[in-house]
Amino acid sequence: ISAIVILVFFTIYCASGIVAGARLFESTFGMSYETALWAGAAATIAYTFIGGFLAVSWTDTVQATLMIFALILTPIIVLLATGGVDTTFMAIEAQDPSNFDMLKNTTFIGVISLMGWGLGYFGQPHILARFMAADSVRSIAKARRISMTWMILCLGGTVAVGFFGIAYFSAHPEVAGPVTENHERVFIELAKILFNPWIAGVLLSAILAAVMSTLSCQLLVCSSALTEDFYKAFLRKSASQTELVWVGRAMVLLVALIAIALAANPENRVLGLVSYAWAGFGAAFGPVVLISVIWKGMTRNGALAGILVGAITVVVWKHFELLGLYEIIPGFIFASIAIVLFSVVG
Repeated sequence: ISAIVILVFFTIYCASGIVAGARLFESTFGMSYETALWAGAAATIAYTFIGGFLAVSWTDTVQATLMIFALILTPIIVLLATGGVDTTFMAIEAQDPSNFDMLKNTTFIGVISLMGWGLGYFGQPHILARFMAADSVRSIAKARRISMTWMILCLGGTVAVGFFGIAYFSAHPEVAGPVTENHERVFIELAKILFNPWIAGVLLSAILAAVMSTLSCQLLVCSSALTEDFYKAFLRKSASQTELVWVGRAMVLLVALIAIALAANPENRVLGLVSYAWAGFGAAFGPVVLISVIWKGMTRNGALAGILVGAITVVVWKHFELLGLYEIIPGFIFASIAIVLFSVVG
């Protein structure tokens, strides 16, 4: 059951990464969306197929360093290009005074939905896999410090790029066309405009780094689920390690091809795909992970019920768009109730 949930939502998640990579190649090299889709996917699939978990772990370290460099440097340069802090903030306010209103167009349901994103972390298999890879409990504390520092800097830099971009493109409407058409291209356009081609190339490769680091982890988890939970468990219980390695590589290609098919629509938005997959994992696995840590009474039946109820609730809630509430909230609540109920009853 868990393997099926992983495959469904990770394939959607992989599609979001492929869309992001396609946007980068499309903008940078002037490719058609279809060509860019295959080029971006091929770059990630190649080293995931060849190197496996060790390659992904080492490349993640390099990619994370590149991403944090790009997300700290870019907003600083944008700030300087728009005339400094005071001028930038005045331009942002002139464009729309409500830009500084943190509650702009906000409803109670919107606030709850935004807070619900935090619940998703507890159920992401590709994140949990990194905890499993720790060599000892002592290394967790160091990893926590590194992770939180990286997250604060990167997320802060990401928000700053978008926020300062308002001021820059308001002052330079002649180059604002691509961003007006698709707001997700703001970083790409700023890097191309404000930096010389060599530095812009390094900064734009940070986008590819973000795509590759996430997509490679997701492909590996999907491959592992198909290889261990389906192939070895039901088809070839006596399969050798070499055989499993090659089956795993074939599964990487299979999942990638399905994700490419899902990403083929040029109207796809990265955030929309990510939010759906994030909710699916958060609601299906998050309650199971948390409750298993804090309550010894959770049973196997309770865990299975939680996974099923969480995943199904997300799919149904997303389909009918009930109340405008982000689907992870009801999914997490109903899954938690199901875990407790089935653990007590059965």
